[in-house]
Amino acid sequence: MRIVGAFGLVLGACLSLGCGSSDSGDITGSGGSGGAGASGGSAGSAGSATGGSAGVDAGGAAGSGGAAGASGSGGTGGGPSHALKTVFVIMMENHSWSTIQASKSATYINDTLVPAGAHAEQYFTPPKLHPSLPNYIWLEAGSNLGILDDNDPSINHQATANHLVTQLETAGISWKAYTEGISGQTCPLVSSGLYGAKHTPQLYFDDVTDANDPNSKHCIEHVRPFSELAADLKSGNVARYNFITPDLCHDMHGEVLGLSCNPLTTDMIKLGDQWLASVIPTLTTSQAFNDGGVIFVIWDEGDEKTLQPASDGPIGLIVLSPVAKVGYASTTKLTHSATLRTIEEIFDVPFLGGAKTSPDLAEMFTAFP
Repeated sequence: MRIVGAFGLVLGACLSLGCGSSDSGDITGSGGSGGAGASGGSAGSAGSATGGSAGVDAGGAAGSGGAAGASGSGGTGGGPSHALKTVFVIMMENHSWSTIQASKSATYINDTLVPAGAHAEQYFTPPKLHPSLPNYIWLEAGSNLGILDDNDPSINHQATANHLVTQLETAGISWKAYTEGISGQTCPLVSSGLYGAKHTPQLYFDDVTDANDPNSKHCIEHVRPFSELAADLKSGNVARYNFITPDLCHDMHGEVLGLSCNPLTTDMIKLGDQWLASVIPTLTTSQAFNDGGVIFVIWDEGDEKTLQPASDGPIGLIVLSPVAKVGYASTTKLTHSATLRTIEEIFDVPFLGGAKTSPDLAEMFTAFP
């Protein structure tokens, strides 16, 4: 077993205990539906990871086939020389960055996460792109694919295979979506209670769900209950790309109907901040994170106002990694296309939609990709 790098130990303790204080993609296109076709592609054997930067031990031989035991980086894409090998995306909801920065309820975010990593001061949704689902689809496909609502996959499912996780499968790179509020027994195509399908974009593509089939084996294998993440990290069975979706009480969104966490009566920022404080240390103390991992904490869109669309931003983007610039604040104007482009660069897959012409997030790292 490899020894975790010194930076990882310090960062893990810091995040657990607390530290000191232009997009050119189009919001167009018709949303196709129908069409079947299960996507294939299993992870191939991973090569041995080498290198490291700024005192970070980013090495480690990866296990062959599927997910790697030591680094959690199964599959072949992304190149063994890359500083970044495993990606975790955590999605939060409906708050502008200025609101988070000014909030006394966001103590973990402002006092621990921001000082420990890099963050963006000028990160926006693609122009006038609302509500939530179009932004999630953009992070997966580089476009909203004509979707301008939050309807479930039964209405908004897409026939195209031109999206991120299918790119990854084609390249032999493993992926999973970890979602709160699902059983793992079926493909979770229907929103219920605190679970919103709109916050797991992979479910909107027919090649993931076998054309919107609730019994799709492919979907069930890849879209898993969030409760399984900790065990996968501990066992080294974590995928190379991991999309993490809290439930409506934990992502700062709030329950629209119900009493569990109504935004009118509940401090949603506090609930989300506490959830991040309980989850981030599990990631940052893992082998997968310390052997070339990166965590992107992203807000989908800005503050909501009564009877008005949410704000375009600026919204929050926080980058945590052994090779992130500590305490760095980017003032470059960025959108979700920049995050997608960065992920595609890490895994050496083609750029999609707005990612083709967007800047990336390289300035936030000491070594990239």
